Amino acid sequence: MPKIRNIVALLLVVGGFWYFYGETYNQFGVEGVFSEIRSDINGIKENPEVIAAVNYASNEIQHWLGELTQSLQENEPQNQNVAEKPQLDAPSEQSFSIHNVELGDDRSEVEQQVGPAKRSTLNEYGIEWVAYHENYQNFFMAAYDEQNKVVGLYTNQDLLASTNGITFKNSRESVLKMTNDPLESIRKGFVSYQIQNNQEYDTFLIDNNYVTIFYDKHEDNSVTAIQIISGELEQKKEKFFTDASAELKEGFEYQLFDLTNAARVNHGLSVLSWEEAVRETARGHSTDMADNNYFSHTNLEGQSPFDRMTADRISYRMAGENLAMGQLSSIFAHEGLMNSLGHRENILQSDFESLAVGVAFNAESRPYYTENFLTK
Repeated sequence: MPKIRNIVALLLVVGGFWYFYGETYNQFGVEGVFSEIRSDINGIKENPEVIAAVNYASNEIQHWLGELTQSLQENEPQNQNVAEKPQLDAPSEQSFSIHNVELGDDRSEVEQQVGPAKRSTLNEYGIEWVAYHENYQNFFMAAYDEQNKVVGLYTNQDLLASTNGITFKNSRESVLKMTNDPLESIRKGFVSYQIQNNQEYDTFLIDNNYVTIFYDKHEDNSVTAIQIISGELEQKKEKFFTDASAELKEGFEYQLFDLTNAARVNHGLSVLSWEEAVRETARGHSTDMADNNYFSHTNLEGQSPFDRMTADRISYRMAGENLAMGQLSSIFAHEGLMNSLGHRENILQSDFESLAVGVAFNAESRPYYTENFLTK
């Protein structure tokens, strides 16, 4: 919207200049226009304020014309590639399907339907989330077992079909009416892990699968995402926090990046590019928080996010930072950030252009997440 307002304002200014100097431009070009402007100025030499105003205007219109051309060039390609939403069919074997994919489907069948994967990264279950999308449209992730059968699914876009009528149009209240009571804990062996009851998500045991439905507090508690994990896969995960590793760190980073872009596409915003240069800045802050047991945008040396970026020679015109801590995966971290107004505003800031994510783990393998957004 800001770009559209700027373009409209610019067209009004250009229209005014064209009224006075259009004929001159057609005959003599830009140099002729500037020559006539200078001639007009010479005719009113007794008024220095008018001279200054016209000089400023002549410089500004040349600058704005350049910006208009660039803006139109940038916006034109984005409006040409709108992916068609798939026709969603009712699931045949399970209670839920995502992009017409169900738990138990073979990977070859999935990719025959939706195309090759865009990214594969390690997740907290010790296998990979495989991301599929068309420039983050029709985005979902699938996880496969050793036999290449689907054992996990996730999406934060309207790709859900179900046999019980749950869709992304439902509110939490209606979901609870269509299901059994949500789980309060998940038992693994002799340990029972409590499920956080903050009304931002509910986890259900359906068809022996663990189905977590996330809600958007800022959109009338409507369904905003769903994760489906097979009972067998969930039981293989013995601990609440998965043991830290370099591969899991990178997996969480790229997963949070992809989830952020999928959310932006949901709201009609541009896709952010990956800003590799700032990943180490983000990782450094996550590591500092994990190692020193604090959680704040300001580090123990009093540096703000902007101080840290400047110290790392990151140039920017606009920047922002999101933090999360203690969520067991990037999915839960992202959904929590979307329900926090200040963090949500960063994720949905239309003027941001790029993003990098840095993750670190403390001694108990508790993850710390830092997102750094930039506009250069």
